[in-house]
Amino acid sequence: MRILWLLNICPPAAAEALGVEYSVREGWITGALNRYLCAKDEPADASVHTLEIGLCFPFEGADGELSCVRKLYPMTDAGKGTGRETALYGFREDLKRPELYEDGLEERFAGILADFKPDLVHIFGTEFPHALAMVRAFQKPERTLVSIQGLVGACAESYMADLPVDVQRSVTLRDFLRKDSLRQQQEKFRIRGIREKEVLSSCAHVAGRTRFDREGALSCNPKLKYHKLNETMRACFYEGSWSREKCRSFEIFVSQGDYPLKGFHYLLSAMQEILQEFPRAHISVAGISITGYDTLKEKLKISGYGKYLRKLMKENHLEEKVSVLGNLTDVQMKEAYLNSHVFVCPSSLENSPNSLGEAMLLGVPCVASRTGGIPDMAEEDKSALFFEKGNVHELASCIRRIFRDDALAESLSAQARIRGRQNHDGDANYRRLLEIYREILE
Repeated sequence: MRILWLLNICPPAAAEALGVEYSVREGWITGALNRYLCAKDEPADASVHTLEIGLCFPFEGADGELSCVRKLYPMTDAGKGTGRETALYGFREDLKRPELYEDGLEERFAGILADFKPDLVHIFGTEFPHALAMVRAFQKPERTLVSIQGLVGACAESYMADLPVDVQRSVTLRDFLRKDSLRQQQEKFRIRGIREKEVLSSCAHVAGRTRFDREGALSCNPKLKYHKLNETMRACFYEGSWSREKCRSFEIFVSQGDYPLKGFHYLLSAMQEILQEFPRAHISVAGISITGYDTLKEKLKISGYGKYLRKLMKENHLEEKVSVLGNLTDVQMKEAYLNSHVFVCPSSLENSPNSLGEAMLLGVPCVASRTGGIPDMAEEDKSALFFEKGNVHELASCIRRIFRDDALAESLSAQARIRGRQNHDGDANYRRLLEIYREILE
């Protein structure tokens, strides 16, 4: 069976074969692709087909018309002893402005489809215009599978995450010049949500992991066939384990905090209560700094949300209590998890955040919002502590519980590792993926 994967990044294995830089942020793609590249051909009998996967992804080449075959090796295969010849296709898309739709994508995809001749198209995510363009170009809903990452339409509704109205309306110079104020950001999510609904209305199969994404997908298209499929995380997170003795006491780690949906302002608001009991508490957050204000360039570039975060930090005397780590590799992220006393996912909405899955695999004690699909990832008070979305007092209480009780931290750690390995068993997830392909094609 020939399956065309439509992705929103060039996967690392493909990037290495092409000699270009790559991102490791979409860990589930690497996890699934590694299994394919490592796997031997399936037994040839009447009910089982040999699998052949082609990869289609955004690619900024000289002409944008990447069409080639390369031998790809799994990222964990240091000796390069195994690999597969894989068709690679590139297309151009402005990933920084996913609210824009380019009709030329449909023509490009028509050419790719004619060349690869897939039996099935597997679209990873609904967030970008290329998902809709592929659905329109392929026009075979019964042979189209969409993997839900996050529901963009639902994210649009939760985007402001309880920000004060005056903050929602604020517009800095950077926001004005880029046409990217908080209200405009939310509107861009709404536009993408409309397209997401068309994508889900134009296919027959969807893969997801939580009750939240199942209900959301079926609300867009009640006729969808829903397939349960968990995700495989990046390889390095399956090795190593959190230790209370080796972590930094009272260190809080957050994987992202650069836009309201991720709820970083909730944590900053909770810090006052945390510091009253644990004055050594400290936050490390991955990603770029949006609160910088020391240079003229930083003053000109600050966003409305960044300005609000600065205000919270100043009011709560947190200037020396927050460290921004910058964009991290997977290995650097792993180090940040293991260094922390607690991992916090304070988002106003999530489906199944990879950051929480990675932290659980490593056994880091976790605190997360009771929102979206998160309750399906962990058992409350057993493998994670939950707080009601936006309730900063409850958030502070959860963190303080872990800080004051090492036995609780160690129990959460042990149970998180067990649950994480159940959710993110790479071999089981790969077998399930093949089952879904066969269910659709037989």
